[in-house]
Amino acid sequence: MLKDTFARRALTLKSSEVRELLKLTDSEDIISFGGGLPAEETFPVEEMKILCNEVLSENGAKTMQYAVSEGYDELHKIIAELMGEKGITVEPCDILITSGSQQGLDLTAKVFLDEGDVVLCESPTYLSAINAFNPCYPEYMEIEMDEEGLIIEDLKKKLNKNKNIKILYTIPDYQNPTGRRMSLERRKALMDVASNYDLIIVEDNPYSELCFDGNNFPPLKSFDTEGRVIYLSTFSKTVCPGFRVGWVSASKEILKKYILLKQGTDLHTNFFTQMLIARYIEKYDIKAHIKDNILIYKKRKDTMLDSIKRYFPEGISYTDPQGGMFLWVTLPQMISSRELLVNAMKRGVAFVQGSAFYPGGGHENTMRLNFSGLTEEKITKGVKILGELLTEELKK
Repeated sequence: MLKDTFARRALTLKSSEVRELLKLTDSEDIISFGGGLPAEETFPVEEMKILCNEVLSENGAKTMQYAVSEGYDELHKIIAELMGEKGITVEPCDILITSGSQQGLDLTAKVFLDEGDVVLCESPTYLSAINAFNPCYPEYMEIEMDEEGLIIEDLKKKLNKNKNIKILYTIPDYQNPTGRRMSLERRKALMDVASNYDLIIVEDNPYSELCFDGNNFPPLKSFDTEGRVIYLSTFSKTVCPGFRVGWVSASKEILKKYILLKQGTDLHTNFFTQMLIARYIEKYDIKAHIKDNILIYKKRKDTMLDSIKRYFPEGISYTDPQGGMFLWVTLPQMISSRELLVNAMKRGVAFVQGSAFYPGGGHENTMRLNFSGLTEEKITKGVKILGELLTEELKK
C-alpha cells in the first residue's frame, strides 16, 4: 500500500553504507578511521559557555524568534571579510547562511538538476555530494585526477562529448576523499575552460583553512569574473560541526534561487548558533585557533604516514596531503577493501571503502582513512592492525 504512495525518490533511496558503518563504530572499542570528525578537543567549549550567556543577555527573546532566510547580517559581514582575505571580492548580500555546507549541496541539486542532467565531478568525489545530488536523478561523468587535481585534458574530452552538462562539482583544497590539492596552474586552466565552455562550477571549500605547509592557493572563486563559480564553505571544520553553520556565495541571480528554495526547506538556519559563531569570531582570535588545530592535525597525519610506512606491506600507495583530514590508499588490485573492512571490523578497526566515492562504483582496491578525529596512539594501533591484515591478504 505505502509503495504506491511514496514518491519515486523515496522508493529508490538507499541507506548510506558509510552512515550505517558509523553507527557501528560509535564505540570506544572501535578505532574508526571512517568519519570525517574534527578533534573534539579543538571545540571552543569554554568560550561558548561565556558567549551563550552574553548573547542571551543582550538579545533576549530575539535569539529564539524566527529570522530572515538569508541569515544573520553580522555574520554576513564577517564571512565577506574572511572571503576577502582569500582574494574573493564579495558583498555581504551575496551570501546565504546554510545549515552546514551539506545544505548548500542539497540546494545546488534543487537549483540546477533535472533528471538526466550531467554532473561533472572528480574521480573519486565526496560521497555526501553524490547522496545530495542523487534524488534529482542526474548522470555523472567522472574526471580523472592526479596529484595536482582534476586533469584538464580529460575534462575537455568530457565537455566535448556531452552537451547536457549542468555543473562541475569540485573540492580544490585537500579533497575529500583523497586529500589532494589542485595546483595553481590547474585552477587557472580550469577557469579558462569554464569560460570557454560556459560551465558553472560548484566549489566546495570546507578544508582550505587546514593548510599544513603554509602554502595555500587562492580559491577558484577568486579568479571568477563572470559569476560562474558557486562557493560553498562552513565553520564545521574550523569552529565546530554541531552548530551546523555554513554558507553559499554566488552571483545575485543564482543566489536568489538558493534563497527561495531554502525558504521552502527550513525557513532559516539556526539563528542562535549564527549569533554565537559571529560573536566568537568578533571576540576571539579565530586565526590562532585554526593554527592550533593545524598543529594537532598535522601531527596526526604524520603519525598515520609514519605508521603506514612502518606496518603496511610493499605494493601499496597512498597520498601525503598537505592539509585537510584524509588520506587515500590504493591497494593491489587483488585486494578488496570491502572484504578487508569486514575483517578489520572484527579486530576493532573501521574505515571507508573507496568504491563509495565513485558514482559509477568499482575501484574496490581503494580506501579512505581519516586522521583528524583520533589520538596518535589510536592511529598507530589501528594502522598496525590494518597492516597485519594486508600482509595476511597478500600471503594468500
